[in-house]
Amino acid sequence: MPIYILVIDYILGLIMWTLIGRSAMNLFQREDSEFFFMKIFVKLTNPVINLFKFITPSFLIPIFVPLYVAWFFYLFRFYAMPYFLGYSVMGMLSFPLESEIAQEIYRIFGKN
Repeated sequence: MPIYILVIDYILGLIMWTLIGRSAMNLFQREDSEFFFMKIFVKLTNPVINLFKFITPSFLIPIFVPLYVAWFFYLFRFYAMPYFLGYSVMGMLSFPLESEIAQEIYRIFGKN
């Protein structure tokens, strides 16, 4: 498997999960909060959200905008990345990032 495909998937996965994390943190924190992690999530995800602003519906409440953008990253990773990786089936564990995390969890907790 080419290393550049893994790097691309890891980057897209980190962006997707960071956007999801921002939405989750928005349940408890305002976007302009002084909480360190919220500042980091907002700073890292605002450029991505701004890139998708032209296709983001105006009726979405602000807490759902990062989830909406994360959905596009999920779709690309779910449909395009398995094709590029040569997988014959698509599924959650066809994502290299999540697959490696799941394998590590199985290893830690003794699942085969």
